[in-house]
Amino acid sequence: MRWLVPVATIALLSSSALASSHREAPFITKNPKVDGTDFYLFNSYEPGRANFVTAIANYQPLQDAYGGPNYFSMDPEALYEIHFDNTGDAVEDITLQFRFQNTLQGNRGVTLPIALPDGGALQTVAIPLINAFPIGLADGGFTPTALGDGGVSRAGPGQGQLETFTVGLIRGARRSNAVQPVTHSQGAVFEKPLDNVGAKTFPGGSYAAYAATFVYTATIPGCGVPAKIFVGQRKEGFAVNLGTIFDLVNAPAAVITDPGLRGAVPNGIATKNVSTIAVEIDKSCLTSAAGGTVVGGWSTASVRQARVINPQGNYQVPTREGGAWAQVSRLGMPLVNEVVIGVPDKDRFNSSEPKDDLSNFAPYVTNPTLPALIEILFSAPAPRFFPRTDLIAAFLTGVTGVNAFNGTNATPAVAEMVRLNTALPATPNGSQNNLGALECFQNRTATMGPVVVLPPSLGGTNAACDPAGFPNGRRPGDDVVDVALRVSMGALLSTDAAPAAAVPFHDAVLQDDSDFDGTFPYLKTPNSGT
Repeated sequence: MRWLVPVATIALLSSSALASSHREAPFITKNPKVDGTDFYLFNSYEPGRANFVTAIANYQPLQDAYGGPNYFSMDPEALYEIHFDNTGDAVEDITLQFRFQNTLQGNRGVTLPIALPDGGALQTVAIPLINAFPIGLADGGFTPTALGDGGVSRAGPGQGQLETFTVGLIRGARRSNAVQPVTHSQGAVFEKPLDNVGAKTFPGGSYAAYAATFVYTATIPGCGVPAKIFVGQRKEGFAVNLGTIFDLVNAPAAVITDPGLRGAVPNGIATKNVSTIAVEIDKSCLTSAAGGTVVGGWSTASVRQARVINPQGNYQVPTREGGAWAQVSRLGMPLVNEVVIGVPDKDRFNSSEPKDDLSNFAPYVTNPTLPALIEILFSAPAPRFFPRTDLIAAFLTGVTGVNAFNGTNATPAVAEMVRLNTALPATPNGSQNNLGALECFQNRTATMGPVVVLPPSLGGTNAACDPAGFPNGRRPGDDVVDVALRVSMGALLSTDAAPAAAVPFHDAVLQDDSDFDGTFPYLKTPNSGT
Protein backbone atom coordinates (compact mmCIF):
# COMPACT_ATOMS: atom_id res chain seq x y z
CA MET A 1 0.00 0.00 0.00
CA ARG A 2 1.58 3.22 -1.16
CA TRP A 3 1.87 5.67 1.71
CA LEU A 4 -1.42 5.11 3.41
CA VAL A 5 0.38 5.95 6.63
CA PRO A 6 -0.68 9.59 6.81
CA VAL A 7 -4.29 8.72 6.07
CA ALA A 8 -4.25 6.19 8.88
CA THR A 9 -2.54 8.62 11.16
CA ILE A 10 -5.18 11.27 10.73
CA ALA A 11 -8.03 8.78 10.89
CA LEU A 12 -6.87 7.64 14.28
CA LEU A 13 -6.82 11.23 15.48
CA SER A 14 -10.54 11.57 15.15
CA SER A 15 -13.23 13.36 17.12
CA SER A 16 -11.36 13.55 20.41
CA ALA A 17 -8.14 14.55 18.70
CA LEU A 18 -6.72 17.00 16.22
CA ALA A 19 -9.02 19.66 17.58
CA SER A 20 -6.28 20.42 20.05
CA SER A 21 -7.99 19.97 23.42
CA HIS A 22 -11.56 20.62 22.36
CA ARG A 23 -13.76 18.06 24.19
CA GLU A 24 -10.79 15.74 24.63
CA ALA A 25 -11.92 13.74 27.68
CA PRO A 26 -15.31 12.19 28.51
CA PHE A 27 -16.09 14.18 31.66
CA ILE A 28 -15.09 17.58 30.30
CA THR A 29 -17.74 17.26 27.57
CA LYS A 30 -20.27 17.83 30.35
CA ASN A 31 -18.57 21.05 31.44
CA PRO A 32 -17.89 23.19 28.35
CA LYS A 33 -17.41 26.44 30.29
CA VAL A 34 -14.27 25.03 31.94
CA ASP A 35 -12.96 23.08 28.96
CA GLY A 36 -9.42 24.31 28.25
CA THR A 37 -8.83 24.22 24.49
CA ASP A 38 -5.34 25.59 23.77
CA PHE A 39 -2.41 26.93 25.76
CA TYR A 40 0.24 29.16 24.20
CA LEU A 41 3.49 30.32 25.79
CA PHE A 42 5.99 32.30 23.74
CA ASN A 43 8.40 35.21 23.72
CA SER A 44 6.38 38.23 22.64
CA TYR A 45 7.06 39.25 19.06
CA GLU A 46 5.14 42.51 19.09
CA PRO A 47 7.62 45.28 18.20
CA GLY A 48 9.06 46.89 21.33
CA ARG A 49 8.04 43.98 23.61
CA ALA A 50 11.14 41.80 23.30
CA ASN A 51 11.56 41.47 27.08
CA PHE A 52 8.09 40.02 27.60
CA VAL A 53 6.54 36.55 27.62
CA THR A 54 2.94 36.00 26.50
CA ALA A 55 0.72 33.23 27.89
CA ILE A 56 -2.69 32.55 26.36
CA ALA A 57 -5.21 30.11 27.84
CA ASN A 58 -8.33 29.43 25.78
CA TYR A 59 -11.56 27.93 27.09
CA GLN A 60 -15.06 27.04 25.84
CA PRO A 61 -14.43 25.33 22.51
CA LEU A 62 -16.16 25.59 19.16
CA GLN A 63 -18.33 28.62 19.91
CA ASP A 64 -20.85 29.47 17.21
CA ALA A 65 -20.72 33.22 16.70
CA TYR A 66 -24.53 33.31 16.61
CA GLY A 67 -24.78 31.56 20.00
CA GLY A 68 -27.43 33.79 21.54
CA PRO A 69 -29.25 34.71 23.57
CA ASN A 70 -26.76 33.82 26.31
CA TYR A 71 -23.49 33.68 24.34
CA PHE A 72 -20.38 32.59 26.23
CA SER A 73 -19.84 34.13 29.63
CA MET A 74 -17.28 32.50 31.92
CA ASP A 75 -18.39 30.39 34.88
CA PRO A 76 -18.57 32.40 38.13
CA GLU A 77 -18.48 29.13 40.10
CA ALA A 78 -15.16 28.05 38.54
CA LEU A 79 -11.49 28.87 39.02
CA TYR A 80 -9.41 29.48 35.90
CA GLU A 81 -5.63 29.40 36.38
CA ILE A 82 -2.34 29.81 34.53
CA HIS A 83 0.66 28.21 36.24
CA PHE A 84 4.38 28.81 35.81
CA ASP A 85 7.21 26.56 37.01
CA ASN A 86 10.52 28.44 37.10
CA THR A 87 12.56 25.95 39.13
CA GLY A 88 12.15 22.78 37.09
CA ASP A 89 10.48 20.70 39.81
CA ALA A 90 7.10 20.47 38.00
CA VAL A 91 5.37 22.36 40.82
CA GLU A 92 3.86 25.77 40.20
CA ASP A 93 5.94 28.69 41.50
CA ILE A 94 3.67 31.41 40.14
CA THR A 95 -0.07 31.08 39.58
CA LEU A 96 -2.51 33.61 38.17
CA GLN A 97 -6.08 32.93 39.27
CA PHE A 98 -9.08 34.34 37.41
CA ARG A 99 -12.49 34.53 39.12
CA PHE A 100 -15.56 35.85 37.29
CA GLN A 101 -18.75 37.54 38.36
CA ASN A 102 -21.79 37.95 36.12
CA THR A 103 -24.37 40.54 37.11
CA LEU A 104 -27.54 41.95 35.60
CA GLN A 105 -28.05 45.68 35.34
CA GLY A 106 -30.34 46.59 38.23
CA ASN A 107 -30.52 42.87 39.06
CA ARG A 108 -33.00 42.51 36.18
CA GLY A 109 -31.04 43.30 33.03
CA VAL A 110 -32.61 45.63 30.49
CA THR A 111 -36.27 46.27 31.18
CA LEU A 112 -38.97 47.88 29.08
CA PRO A 113 -42.23 49.54 30.14
CA ILE A 114 -45.14 47.43 28.89
CA ALA A 115 -48.80 48.45 29.22
CA LEU A 116 -51.14 46.23 31.23
CA PRO A 117 -53.92 44.48 29.28
CA ASP A 118 -56.59 46.84 30.65
CA GLY A 119 -54.65 49.87 29.49
CA GLY A 120 -53.78 50.84 33.02
CA ALA A 121 -50.38 51.64 34.51
CA LEU A 122 -47.22 50.53 32.74
CA GLN A 123 -45.39 47.43 34.00
CA THR A 124 -41.61 47.13 33.78
CA VAL A 125 -40.64 43.78 32.26
CA ALA A 126 -37.18 42.28 31.68
CA ILE A 127 -36.28 41.52 28.06
CA PRO A 128 -35.06 38.04 26.99
CA LEU A 129 -31.78 39.35 25.48
CA ILE A 130 -28.50 40.42 27.11
CA ASN A 131 -28.60 43.77 25.28
CA ALA A 132 -31.33 46.00 23.90
CA PHE A 133 -29.44 48.68 21.99
CA PRO A 134 -26.13 49.00 20.13
CA ILE A 135 -23.23 48.93 22.56
CA GLY A 136 -21.60 52.28 23.17
CA LEU A 137 -23.19 55.70 23.14
CA ALA A 138 -26.91 56.34 23.18
CA ASP A 139 -26.91 57.17 19.45
CA GLY A 140 -25.64 53.70 18.65
CA GLY A 141 -22.09 54.79 17.86
CA PHE A 142 -18.96 53.81 19.71
CA THR A 143 -16.20 56.07 20.95
CA PRO A 144 -13.24 54.09 22.34
CA THR A 145 -11.79 57.11 24.14
CA ALA A 146 -15.00 57.48 26.14
CA LEU A 147 -14.29 54.22 27.96
CA GLY A 148 -10.81 54.99 29.23
CA ASP A 149 -8.47 52.40 30.73
CA GLY A 150 -10.31 50.17 33.14
CA GLY A 151 -13.40 52.14 34.00
CA VAL A 152 -16.01 49.94 35.67
CA SER A 153 -18.57 49.75 34.38
CA ARG A 154 -18.17 50.39 30.68
CA ALA A 155 -21.61 48.94 29.95
CA GLY A 156 -23.99 51.30 28.19
CA PRO A 157 -27.67 51.57 29.03
CA GLY A 158 -28.54 48.85 26.54
CA GLN A 159 -26.22 46.21 28.00
CA GLY A 160 -28.13 44.07 30.47
CA GLN A 161 -25.38 41.65 31.46
CA LEU A 162 -22.01 42.74 32.83
CA GLU A 163 -19.10 40.36 33.24
CA THR A 164 -16.25 41.32 35.56
CA PHE A 165 -13.31 39.41 36.96
CA THR A 166 -10.52 39.60 39.49
CA VAL A 167 -6.99 38.29 39.14
CA GLY A 168 -5.02 36.84 42.02
CA LEU A 169 -1.31 36.03 42.26
CA ILE A 170 -0.07 33.07 44.29
CA ARG A 171 3.60 32.33 44.81
CA GLY A 172 4.30 28.70 45.62
CA ALA A 173 1.70 25.97 45.98
CA ARG A 174 -1.59 27.27 44.60
CA ARG A 175 -3.81 25.95 47.41
CA SER A 176 -1.48 26.60 50.34
CA ASN A 177 -0.35 30.22 50.01
CA ALA A 178 -1.93 33.63 50.15
CA VAL A 179 -3.61 35.21 47.14
CA GLN A 180 -2.43 38.74 46.33
CA PRO A 181 -4.61 40.95 44.12
CA VAL A 182 -3.43 42.00 40.68
CA THR A 183 -4.60 45.55 40.03
CA HIS A 184 -4.90 48.18 37.32
CA SER A 185 -5.15 51.95 37.34
CA GLN A 186 -8.68 52.01 38.75
CA GLY A 187 -8.69 49.09 41.14
CA ALA A 188 -8.77 45.32 41.32
CA VAL A 189 -11.93 44.65 39.29
CA PHE A 190 -11.43 44.05 35.58
CA GLU A 191 -14.12 43.90 32.93
CA LYS A 192 -14.64 41.46 30.08
CA PRO A 193 -16.08 42.79 26.82
CA LEU A 194 -19.41 41.53 25.60
CA ASP A 195 -19.10 38.79 22.99
CA ASN A 196 -19.37 39.83 19.35
CA VAL A 197 -23.15 39.61 19.14
CA GLY A 198 -23.33 41.05 15.64
CA ALA A 199 -23.16 44.02 13.29
CA LYS A 200 -26.19 45.82 14.69
CA THR A 201 -24.99 45.54 18.27
CA PHE A 202 -21.53 46.76 17.21
CA PRO A 203 -22.21 48.95 14.18
CA GLY A 204 -19.71 50.00 11.60
CA GLY A 205 -17.19 47.27 12.42
CA SER A 206 -16.62 48.78 15.86
CA TYR A 207 -16.03 45.53 17.75
CA ALA A 208 -12.26 45.47 17.26
CA ALA A 209 -11.88 48.99 18.68
CA TYR A 210 -14.33 48.19 21.48
CA ALA A 211 -12.48 45.02 22.53
CA ALA A 212 -9.09 46.75 22.35
CA THR A 213 -10.08 49.05 25.20
CA PHE A 214 -10.27 46.01 27.47
CA VAL A 215 -6.52 45.40 27.24
CA TYR A 216 -5.43 46.40 30.73
CA THR A 217 -2.08 47.60 31.98
CA ALA A 218 -1.77 45.67 35.22
CA THR A 219 0.44 45.61 38.31
CA ILE A 220 1.52 42.16 39.47
CA PRO A 221 2.75 42.07 43.10
CA GLY A 222 6.50 41.62 43.23
CA CYS A 223 6.99 42.53 39.58
CA GLY A 224 8.34 46.01 38.94
CA VAL A 225 7.37 46.05 35.26
CA PRO A 226 3.71 46.54 34.28
CA ALA A 227 2.00 43.59 32.62
CA LYS A 228 -0.85 43.35 30.14
CA ILE A 229 -4.08 41.42 30.67
CA PHE A 230 -6.95 40.75 28.30
CA VAL A 231 -9.94 38.45 28.79
CA GLY A 232 -12.55 38.20 26.09
CA GLN A 233 -13.89 36.39 23.07
CA ARG A 234 -11.49 35.82 20.16
CA LYS A 235 -11.60 34.07 16.82
CA GLU A 236 -10.75 30.38 17.18
CA GLY A 237 -7.03 30.15 16.45
CA PHE A 238 -6.69 26.43 15.96
CA ALA A 239 -6.78 25.05 12.42
CA VAL A 240 -8.09 21.60 11.51
CA ASN A 241 -10.45 20.03 8.97
CA LEU A 242 -12.84 18.35 11.38
CA GLY A 243 -15.55 17.52 8.85
CA THR A 244 -13.23 15.51 6.66
CA ILE A 245 -11.70 13.75 9.66
CA PHE A 246 -15.13 12.72 10.98
CA ASP A 247 -15.95 11.34 7.52
CA LEU A 248 -13.27 8.65 7.84
CA VAL A 249 -10.65 11.07 6.49
CA ASN A 250 -12.31 11.72 3.19
CA ALA A 251 -9.12 12.96 1.49
CA PRO A 252 -6.68 11.37 -0.97
CA ALA A 253 -3.35 10.23 0.40
CA ALA A 254 -1.59 12.03 -2.44
CA VAL A 255 -2.76 15.34 -1.00
CA ILE A 256 -1.84 14.85 2.64
CA THR A 257 1.66 13.59 1.90
CA ASP A 258 2.51 16.44 -0.49
CA PRO A 259 4.12 19.30 1.46
CA GLY A 260 3.07 21.67 -1.28
CA LEU A 261 -0.57 21.02 -0.41
CA ARG A 262 -0.46 21.76 3.30
CA GLY A 263 -3.07 24.49 2.79
CA ALA A 264 -5.22 22.62 0.28
CA VAL A 265 -8.21 22.33 2.63
CA PRO A 266 -9.96 25.26 4.37
CA ASN A 267 -9.91 25.37 8.15
CA GLY A 268 -13.06 23.57 9.23
CA ILE A 269 -13.43 25.58 12.45
CA ALA A 270 -12.49 29.02 11.09
CA THR A 271 -16.04 30.27 11.75
CA LYS A 272 -15.84 29.38 15.46
CA ASN A 273 -14.84 31.57 18.43
CA VAL A 274 -13.21 30.88 21.79
CA SER A 275 -12.92 32.56 25.21
CA THR A 276 -9.38 33.82 25.81
CA ILE A 277 -7.38 34.69 28.91
CA ALA A 278 -4.15 36.40 27.82
CA VAL A 279 -1.32 37.84 29.92
CA GLU A 280 2.00 39.41 28.99
CA ILE A 281 4.65 39.50 31.73
CA ASP A 282 8.25 40.71 31.79
CA LYS A 283 10.71 37.79 31.60
CA SER A 284 12.48 38.88 34.77
CA CYS A 285 9.26 38.35 36.72
CA LEU A 286 8.95 34.73 35.59
CA THR A 287 12.43 33.19 35.63
CA SER A 288 14.67 32.18 38.56
CA ALA A 289 18.22 30.99 39.16
CA ALA A 290 17.02 27.42 39.74
CA GLY A 291 15.37 27.17 36.34
CA GLY A 292 17.70 29.46 34.45
CA THR A 293 16.27 31.10 31.37
CA VAL A 294 13.55 28.48 30.94
CA VAL A 295 10.02 28.66 32.31
CA GLY A 296 7.33 26.00 32.14
CA GLY A 297 3.63 26.70 31.90
CA TRP A 298 0.19 25.10 31.79
CA SER A 299 -3.43 26.08 32.33
CA THR A 300 -6.16 24.51 34.45
CA ALA A 301 -9.78 24.97 35.43
CA SER A 302 -11.36 23.81 38.67
CA VAL A 303 -14.86 23.59 40.12
CA ARG A 304 -16.17 22.91 43.61
CA GLN A 305 -16.44 19.28 44.67
CA ALA A 306 -20.12 19.53 45.60
CA ARG A 307 -23.02 20.89 43.56
CA VAL A 308 -26.69 20.94 44.51
CA ILE A 309 -29.22 22.05 41.92
CA ASN A 310 -31.54 24.77 43.16
CA PRO A 311 -35.08 23.39 42.51
CA GLN A 312 -36.24 26.98 42.17
CA GLY A 313 -33.20 28.21 40.29
CA ASN A 314 -32.72 31.79 39.19
CA TYR A 315 -30.01 33.88 37.56
CA GLN A 316 -28.25 34.60 40.83
CA VAL A 317 -28.47 31.12 42.39
CA PRO A 318 -29.02 28.28 39.89
CA THR A 319 -26.99 25.96 42.14
CA ARG A 320 -25.39 25.76 45.55
CA GLU A 321 -21.72 24.81 45.29
CA GLY A 322 -19.12 24.17 47.95
CA GLY A 323 -16.22 22.07 49.14
CA ALA A 324 -12.60 22.09 48.01
CA TRP A 325 -11.60 22.97 44.47
CA ALA A 326 -11.42 19.96 42.13
CA GLN A 327 -9.39 20.33 38.96
CA VAL A 328 -11.28 19.12 35.86
CA SER A 329 -9.21 20.53 33.01
CA ARG A 330 -5.48 20.69 32.37
CA LEU A 331 -3.57 21.75 29.29
CA GLY A 332 0.11 22.15 28.54
CA MET A 333 1.60 20.69 25.37
CA PRO A 334 -1.03 20.41 22.64
CA LEU A 335 -2.54 17.05 21.66
CA VAL A 336 -1.14 15.13 24.66
CA ASN A 337 -4.52 14.14 26.06
CA GLU A 338 -5.73 13.32 22.55
CA VAL A 339 -3.06 11.20 20.89
CA VAL A 340 -0.78 10.19 23.78
CA ILE A 341 -2.95 9.45 26.83
CA GLY A 342 -5.18 6.38 26.58
CA VAL A 343 -8.97 6.63 26.89
CA PRO A 344 -9.15 5.18 30.45
CA ASP A 345 -6.81 7.90 31.75
CA LYS A 346 -8.01 11.02 29.91
CA ASP A 347 -10.13 12.31 32.80
CA ARG A 348 -7.39 11.31 35.22
CA PHE A 349 -4.90 13.39 33.25
CA ASN A 350 -7.21 16.41 33.40
CA SER A 351 -7.32 16.17 37.19
CA SER A 352 -3.59 15.53 37.65
CA GLU A 353 -0.56 17.75 38.27
CA PRO A 354 2.70 17.73 36.27
CA LYS A 355 4.73 16.55 39.27
CA ASP A 356 2.95 13.18 39.11
CA ASP A 357 3.31 12.57 35.38
CA LEU A 358 6.31 10.24 35.60
CA SER A 359 4.51 7.81 37.89
CA ASN A 360 1.08 8.15 36.28
CA PHE A 361 1.56 8.45 32.53
CA ALA A 362 5.16 7.75 31.45
CA PRO A 363 4.40 4.53 29.48
CA TYR A 364 2.11 6.49 27.16
CA VAL A 365 5.14 8.52 26.06
CA THR A 366 7.96 5.98 26.22
CA ASN A 367 5.92 3.26 24.47
CA PRO A 368 3.28 5.12 22.45
CA THR A 369 0.39 3.16 20.97
CA LEU A 370 -0.40 5.39 18.00
CA PRO A 371 2.52 4.28 15.78
CA ALA A 372 1.84 0.65 16.72
CA LEU A 373 -1.82 0.97 15.71
CA ILE A 374 -0.79 2.45 12.39
CA GLU A 375 1.53 -0.47 11.74
CA ILE A 376 -1.05 -3.10 12.71
CA LEU A 377 -3.81 -1.58 10.60
CA PHE A 378 -1.87 -0.44 7.57
CA SER A 379 1.51 -2.25 7.58
CA ALA A 380 3.17 1.13 7.95
CA PRO A 381 6.76 1.39 9.24
CA ALA A 382 6.49 2.57 12.84
CA PRO A 383 9.64 3.66 14.72
CA ARG A 384 11.73 0.76 16.08
CA PHE A 385 13.24 2.56 19.04
CA PHE A 386 12.07 2.11 22.65
CA PRO A 387 11.82 3.83 24.99
CA ARG A 388 11.01 6.80 22.75
CA THR A 389 13.55 9.27 24.11
CA ASP A 390 12.63 11.64 21.30
CA LEU A 391 9.08 11.91 22.66
CA ILE A 392 10.40 12.19 26.22
CA ALA A 393 12.42 15.22 25.12
CA ALA A 394 9.51 16.72 23.20
CA PHE A 395 6.85 16.25 25.89
CA LEU A 396 8.47 15.61 29.28
CA THR A 397 11.94 17.15 29.64
CA GLY A 398 12.54 19.70 26.93
CA VAL A 399 15.48 19.50 24.53
CA THR A 400 18.94 20.01 26.00
CA GLY A 401 20.42 23.26 24.75
CA VAL A 402 17.04 24.52 23.60
CA ASN A 403 14.17 24.48 26.13
CA ALA A 404 15.29 22.12 28.91
CA PHE A 405 15.67 23.84 32.28
CA ASN A 406 19.23 25.21 32.44
CA GLY A 407 19.57 26.70 35.95
CA THR A 408 21.05 25.52 39.22
CA ASN A 409 18.53 22.67 39.59
CA ALA A 410 20.68 19.77 38.41
CA THR A 411 17.82 17.26 38.16
CA PRO A 412 14.70 18.88 36.66
CA ALA A 413 11.55 16.83 36.91
CA VAL A 414 10.18 14.71 34.09
CA ALA A 415 6.75 16.22 33.51
CA GLU A 416 4.42 17.42 30.78
CA MET A 417 4.23 21.19 30.36
CA VAL A 418 5.09 23.81 27.77
CA ARG A 419 8.74 24.82 28.22
CA LEU A 420 9.99 28.13 26.86
CA ASN A 421 13.56 29.40 26.73
CA THR A 422 13.10 33.11 27.36
CA ALA A 423 16.67 33.81 26.21
CA LEU A 424 16.03 32.79 22.61
CA PRO A 425 14.88 35.85 20.68
CA ALA A 426 11.42 35.85 19.16
CA THR A 427 11.08 35.50 15.42
CA PRO A 428 9.21 38.49 13.97
CA ASN A 429 5.66 38.15 12.73
CA GLY A 430 5.73 37.25 9.05
CA SER A 431 9.08 35.44 9.30
CA GLN A 432 8.06 32.51 11.51
CA ASN A 433 8.28 28.92 10.33
CA ASN A 434 4.89 27.33 10.96
CA LEU A 435 6.66 24.02 11.62
CA GLY A 436 8.29 25.68 14.60
CA ALA A 437 11.68 24.34 15.58
CA LEU A 438 11.20 21.05 13.72
CA GLU A 439 13.46 22.17 10.87
CA CYS A 440 16.27 22.63 13.40
CA PHE A 441 16.50 18.85 13.83
CA GLN A 442 17.25 17.62 10.34
CA ASN A 443 20.98 16.90 10.39
CA ARG A 444 20.58 13.12 10.63
CA THR A 445 21.81 10.16 8.60
CA ALA A 446 20.91 6.48 8.75
CA THR A 447 24.25 5.66 10.34
CA MET A 448 23.75 7.85 13.40
CA GLY A 449 21.57 5.31 15.17
CA PRO A 450 18.35 5.86 17.10
CA VAL A 451 19.21 9.14 18.75
CA VAL A 452 17.86 12.67 18.80
CA VAL A 453 20.36 14.75 16.84
CA LEU A 454 20.59 18.43 17.66
CA PRO A 455 21.79 21.03 15.19
CA PRO A 456 25.40 22.13 15.64
CA SER A 457 24.18 25.47 16.99
CA LEU A 458 20.87 27.01 18.00
CA GLY A 459 20.58 28.44 14.53
CA GLY A 460 21.18 25.08 12.91
CA THR A 461 22.44 24.57 9.38
CA ASN A 462 18.96 24.53 7.87
CA ALA A 463 17.86 27.97 6.73
CA ALA A 464 14.29 27.15 7.84
CA CYS A 465 15.38 26.48 11.45
CA ASP A 466 13.25 28.58 13.81
CA PRO A 467 14.24 27.75 17.41
CA ALA A 468 11.71 30.29 18.74
CA GLY A 469 8.85 27.97 17.77
CA PHE A 470 7.16 24.80 19.00
CA PRO A 471 8.19 22.72 20.91
CA ASN A 472 10.20 25.62 22.36
CA GLY A 473 7.04 27.15 23.75
CA ARG A 474 4.08 27.41 21.43
CA ARG A 475 3.10 30.37 19.26
CA PRO A 476 -0.36 30.82 17.75
CA GLY A 477 1.03 30.27 14.24
CA ASP A 478 2.83 27.02 14.99
CA ASP A 479 1.17 24.18 13.06
CA VAL A 480 1.27 21.74 15.95
CA VAL A 481 -0.89 19.13 14.19
CA ASP A 482 1.63 18.69 11.39
CA VAL A 483 4.53 18.72 13.84
CA ALA A 484 2.86 16.13 16.09
CA LEU A 485 2.09 13.84 13.16
CA ARG A 486 5.69 13.90 11.99
CA VAL A 487 7.24 13.55 15.44
CA SER A 488 5.00 10.62 16.39
CA MET A 489 6.26 8.75 13.33
CA GLY A 490 9.88 9.51 14.20
CA ALA A 491 10.81 12.83 12.63
CA LEU A 492 13.32 13.43 15.43
CA LEU A 493 14.93 10.02 14.93
CA SER A 494 17.37 8.73 12.36
CA THR A 495 15.96 6.75 9.48
CA ASP A 496 17.30 3.42 10.70
CA ALA A 497 15.19 3.83 13.86
CA ALA A 498 12.19 5.32 12.06
CA PRO A 499 11.84 4.41 8.37
CA ALA A 500 9.06 6.99 7.90
CA ALA A 501 10.97 9.77 9.65
CA ALA A 502 11.35 11.87 6.51
CA VAL A 503 7.72 11.65 5.32
CA PRO A 504 6.17 15.16 5.51
CA PHE A 505 2.88 14.17 7.15
CA HIS A 506 0.23 16.91 7.34
CA ASP A 507 -3.54 17.26 7.64
CA ALA A 508 -3.92 19.53 4.57
CA VAL A 509 -5.01 22.47 6.76
CA LEU A 510 -2.38 25.15 7.27
CA GLN A 511 -1.70 27.00 10.51
CA ASP A 512 0.46 30.09 10.04
CA ASP A 513 1.42 33.32 11.77
CA SER A 514 -0.39 35.23 9.01
CA ASP A 515 -3.64 34.01 10.59
CA PHE A 516 -2.99 36.14 13.68
CA ASP A 517 -2.35 39.72 14.72
CA GLY A 518 1.17 40.88 15.38
CA THR A 519 0.25 42.59 18.64
CA PHE A 520 -1.15 41.49 22.01
CA PRO A 521 -3.40 39.53 22.48
CA TYR A 522 -2.47 38.13 19.03
CA LEU A 523 -5.67 36.14 18.44
CA LYS A 524 -7.93 37.94 15.99
CA THR A 525 -11.24 39.72 16.49
CA PRO A 526 -13.98 37.11 16.96
CA ASN A 527 -16.38 36.21 14.19
CA SER A 528 -19.52 38.32 14.27
CA GLY A 529 -22.88 36.78 15.04
CA THR A 530 -24.30 38.38 11.88
